[in-house]
Amino acid sequence: MTVPIAATPARTVLLIAHTGRSEAVEVATAVCKRLRGSGITVRLLADEADDLCIDGAEVTKSDVDAARGCEIALVIGGDGTILRAAALTRAAGTPLLGVNLGHVGFLAEAEEDDLDSTVDAVIAADYAVEERMTVDVVVSIDGIVSSHGWALNEATIEKAARQRLLEVIVEIDDRPLSRWGCDGIVIATPTGSTAYAFSAGGPVVWPEVEALLMVPISAHALFARPMVASPASTLAVEVSSTSDSGGVLWCDGRRTVELPPGSRVEVRRGARPVRLARLQQAPFTDRLVAKFELPVDGWRGGAARRRHDQRRSRDA
Repeated sequence: MTVPIAATPARTVLLIAHTGRSEAVEVATAVCKRLRGSGITVRLLADEADDLCIDGAEVTKSDVDAARGCEIALVIGGDGTILRAAALTRAAGTPLLGVNLGHVGFLAEAEEDDLDSTVDAVIAADYAVEERMTVDVVVSIDGIVSSHGWALNEATIEKAARQRLLEVIVEIDDRPLSRWGCDGIVIATPTGSTAYAFSAGGPVVWPEVEALLMVPISAHALFARPMVASPASTLAVEVSSTSDSGGVLWCDGRRTVELPPGSRVEVRRGARPVRLARLQQAPFTDRLVAKFELPVDGWRGGAARRRHDQRRSRDA
């Protein structure tokens, strides 16, 4: 009796690049060549395919289904490109692996210098996947829901008129907290704590911590400190109905909604996370030091310090 050999399942990788940069196009072309040489199908977005000009690649007909059936999305660019990719892959649950060609690149897993080993890991499927918390955002006007949104990093309510403050009332868990005149408010996830929230004076929160951050931007108030709330909390911002001008909601700095006076923005933990591929299990502290180039010269480490203390004890 002959037993048929099971066919090797087809593998598809979604490749997303910042095609506005020639460097990203060159890197994406090289990556595609290696992946296809390993028998992996490479899928491209329709609006990027012409710029990349990669022969033999599969081109999506719709961005909505771009990640469907892909085992991973390899993203060539900076954090902005990764955030764009997150919007395309979140529904399908496809993990993202970013190669940083930008500046800080906190969301990226690898740098351009690591490109060869990164592609090797994708070919070997040698990576772990972690889930990052998101936020769901609901905007209502006069009690009627007008729009829904979501964000991986942050939802930001900002003033629409540069010359005027944004008058808001903030609320946590259905209870009013304070009234502020401010430039805006950042409501961030732990992943977003190193982005806009950090620039606005918020704390750095380790990714495995589940929490929601509320960080006022230039608030004219005595009580206007950054706050960390439970992931089960609902954070709300109401644009005062007596304001001379409204505001603008930004989700991850990409998707916008106008907020006329009287608008209400409610932010909760997202129902669906974003999945990120990880090649290394290095502590977040190491990533923080590397990305921000923090000074750690002179660090002796826990083990070295213990040995030093033991020697001092013996000498005494």
